[in-house]
Amino acid sequence: KRAMFLSAFACMNADPASRAYYDKQRARGKTHTQALLRLARQRISVLFAMLRDGTFYESRTPKDVELAA
Repeated sequence: KRAMFLSAFACMNADPASRAYYDKQRARGKTHTQALLRLARQRISVLFAMLRDGTFYESRTPKDVELAA
């Protein structure tokens, strides 16, 4: 759990799509910790999908993320 929390914290500044997801959660009234935990949970879902499908991670831009939502 801690590793995923730290991973989410690190990617929040490195990955624009992750930052957009975090900012969206903050705009919905979530605290910093709640938004970060939601980001960690989202990253876990992506990780399991990658393992299931046998694919590699492909970062999406925030615009792509908004279109998919």
